[in-house]
Amino acid sequence: MREAVEQLLLPAECLLCRALLSFRDAARLVCDVCRHRWRPIRPPWCARCGQPEPLFGRCRVCADWPTAFGVARSAVWLEAGARDAVHALKYGGLPRIATDLAAAMAGLDVPGRESGLLVPVPLSHARFRDRGYNQSERLARALGRRWQRPVVDLLVRTRDTAAQTALTPEARLANVAGAFAMRNAKCGMRNEGQPGNSAFRIPHSALERPLILVDDVFTTGATLAEAARALDRAGAHTVSAVTFGRAVVPDFT
Repeated sequence: MREAVEQLLLPAECLLCRALLSFRDAARLVCDVCRHRWRPIRPPWCARCGQPEPLFGRCRVCADWPTAFGVARSAVWLEAGARDAVHALKYGGLPRIATDLAAAMAGLDVPGRESGLLVPVPLSHARFRDRGYNQSERLARALGRRWQRPVVDLLVRTRDTAAQTALTPEARLANVAGAFAMRNAKCGMRNEGQPGNSAFRIPHSALERPLILVDDVFTTGATLAEAARALDRAGAHTVSAVTFGRAVVPDFT
């Protein structure tokens, strides 16, 4: 009754188009119409990184990825309403919208979907302080509820990195090089420099399971590839990645 009265006095509306939401959808932030406007990414694409490209020659996006990094997929193109939704998640202080984004990602097919662990891409301490949460972690937990898969924080940022928006693909690679390391699974410390018999190592069983990196946007794949490289160095067997949005890679030539 209280919820009905609140909805009558303060009706919920779509964050993107401001249309009123029904009582049934009052907990959501994006209406069905706006969701349907998000343009799905469809094949043909590179079998590894999912980037739509001419089907000949070597893919320029994933050519230098680490061996363990097998597949990356994104749900929709980062344009119009999809970009606004990501901005609301990252900069608008609306982590609740991760539920709507995860709904669009639920149909993505990557190795480990049925048995793997979801690994959010970590934020730097400074950005976490500014936002109050890690948008990738909120997205991973929302997706984990749909896939019924656990979320594990296996990675930490070892240093702050510059914003990637205006960087060329080569500069993006340099910007994130060495930016991730394994987290200590039991006490939250990094796993570097620990003796071989340390009781604080990441359980090897976690690295034997398929790991699925979760992030909000795929642009050139530099951040995901570097995160996968840290997991690869630690002994991960299979690493995949999923994102909500995929940006059109700018032509920097």
